[in-house]
Amino acid sequence: MKVLLVSPFHGGSHQAWAEGLIRHSSADFEILSLPGRFWKWRMHGGGVTLARRFNKSGFNPDLILATDMLDLSIFLAHTRKRTAGTPAILYCHENQLSYPMPSSPAGNRTPELVEQTDQHYPFINISSMLAADRILFNSSFHQNELLESLPGYLGQFPEFRLDEAVLEIKRKSSVIYPGISTGEASSGPNPALDKYPLILWNQRMEHDKNPGEFFSALVELKNRGLHFRLAVCGEQFSRHPDGVDAYLETLKKELIHLGFAERKTYQDLLLEADIVLSTALHEFFGISILEAVLNQTFPILPARLSYPELLPPEFHDSCLYKNRAEMLSLLANALEKRDDSAKKAETIRETIGDRFSWPHLARQYDAFFQDTLAKPRHPGAPSAGTS
Repeated sequence: MKVLLVSPFHGGSHQAWAEGLIRHSSADFEILSLPGRFWKWRMHGGGVTLARRFNKSGFNPDLILATDMLDLSIFLAHTRKRTAGTPAILYCHENQLSYPMPSSPAGNRTPELVEQTDQHYPFINISSMLAADRILFNSSFHQNELLESLPGYLGQFPEFRLDEAVLEIKRKSSVIYPGISTGEASSGPNPALDKYPLILWNQRMEHDKNPGEFFSALVELKNRGLHFRLAVCGEQFSRHPDGVDAYLETLKKELIHLGFAERKTYQDLLLEADIVLSTALHEFFGISILEAVLNQTFPILPARLSYPELLPPEFHDSCLYKNRAEMLSLLANALEKRDDSAKKAETIRETIGDRFSWPHLARQYDAFFQDTLAKPRHPGAPSAGTS
């Protein structure tokens, strides 16, 4: 089975997903990619650039697998002589419709919010979904949120609102998680039990991860007299949101690491960390959180977004919070009862097992690919051999 993997924003989690899938799948992959930067231009121009590259190549795929940053309809239009009859799958790491804006609360974009933003990027996602034969989402939460957002988005347009699009996209949609690579730090005792517990921030320092809430909570616990260390090792940008710099100044004595961590340093921090805390407003999946959990770090997470489907249900009460007061209570308890939290973290890891491992998930992808090849094309698609 020959698969053409088209990744116009090839960096971060998109690149990690592609590399993990290629490494563990039984399919023969050819990858077309562009660097993971300038995401708006990738959505506009990436389809044309990569289509031209493909047309010059000699690779003849059985299947096309594209990520959500590609305008799939443009790519297929520019490669129609070579891809007619080849089924296409769109893998949605995220979407531009339900991604929250900096000034918005968490949740779906309302028509008012869409008016404040460029409406074209969500429509590129929708057009790509309609062009695809099948659609994969990286979590059930992501799939449901997109489907719930679609009617309001399409309903704002003056006419020909594609009312049938919601059912068509739903009919073609499934969920397969991205695999998690835990590396060498997947097991073993915490090497720093003689020090204060280590709290980990390993997410992007952007508004959708709500870092201001995270750091303000730690300042409050510090003012209560609780002791901890802090590692801030997620991707960071030139400006920190939500007054983070002031909080970091207050917490400078607790900080043992600040700044993006290269892989070896990151693995060491995962091994040493006691607690991973998320205050995210939005999370399509949660790779960084799961990396920590699978390295036996105790999770404290919002009782919403993708988190309830990632953690086994029996741990929801002890790990998921509904409001700030519950979050502070869980965090204080984890700091004060470090041994209990470590035992729970180990049990969570054992209960999850290989559910998110690449060897396990690659079999699901391969079966999905084979099933796609066996199915007839979606209505209106050209038949094999048409040019």
